[in-house]
Amino acid sequence: MFKILGIDHIVITVKNIENSVLWYQEILGMKIVKNGTRYEAYFGKQKINFHSYPGEFQPASDKPTEGSVDICLEFDGTIDEVIHFLETKDITIIEGPVQRAGAKGMMNSVYFRDPDKNLIELCLYPK
Repeated sequence: MFKILGIDHIVITVKNIENSVLWYQEILGMKIVKNGTRYEAYFGKQKINFHSYPGEFQPASDKPTEGSVDICLEFDGTIDEVIHFLETKDITIIEGPVQRAGAKGMMNSVYFRDPDKNLIELCLYPK
C-alpha cells in the first residue's frame, strides 16, 4: 500500500497569468520561474502552477474557474507583520486575525483575496 507524503504542487486557474504571477511574487514573496510557456511560483518545497481558462495544459480540472481556490499558506513572522504589510499594499483583510484549526493544531490566520478573488489564508502556528 502506498502512502501520501505531502502536496507537491497545486494549479490555480487565473484570468491573466502575468498579472497573477507578479502578485504572487510581490505580495507572497514567491520565486517565479518560467518553464517553457508555464509559470511556476515556488515557496518552501512546493509550487503553484498558473493556468488560464479554459486550461491550456491538459489534463486539467474538469471545470477550471478563476476565483475557485481556497488555500492556506503557513508563514514565518508575526500576525502584526502580515497585517501591516497587507495594509501597505492596499490589500483588504476579509477576516482576521482569527484562531482556526489547521493540519498541525490551532493556528492564527488572516484572510484576503488574490487578483482573481481566490481566498488566501496566511496562518501562523504558536512557537
